[in-house]
Amino acid sequence: MNIFETACLLGGRLLLGLYFILPGLQKIVSFDAMSQYMAQHNVPVVTPLLVLTIVLQLSAGLAIILGFKGRIAAFILAGLTLVISVFMHNFWNLPEGGNVAHETQNFVKNMAIMAGLLILSARGTGPFSLDNRTK
Repeated sequence: MNIFETACLLGGRLLLGLYFILPGLQKIVSFDAMSQYMAQHNVPVVTPLLVLTIVLQLSAGLAIILGFKGRIAAFILAGLTLVISVFMHNFWNLPEGGNVAHETQNFVKNMAIMAGLLILSARGTGPFSLDNRTK
């Protein structure tokens, strides 16, 4: 792996990890508001799923940044991203006049993030990671 690939992989890991850690922290701060928002989107068993989401976002986001079990963490976050997108950005179920363009954009953005997570799952975390500290 050359220096460009290594730098891109490290930068990508940092950005992907932050993308999940910051919202995970925000969900803690605004737990009640997020619970209500999830309920409005017909998410079942809101409180346990919100707690699970927070735990996954924080732990797997940090795992990606550190490159510790990064492939597994990225795969788990890819699944979480898909589930969140289906429930929270379901543009196909919005009533006429709803914010379809905004939710479509969020859904497609999340699919792109999911693609990056799947690539990281397949490719691995690279040389500057705890996964590869002995290599």
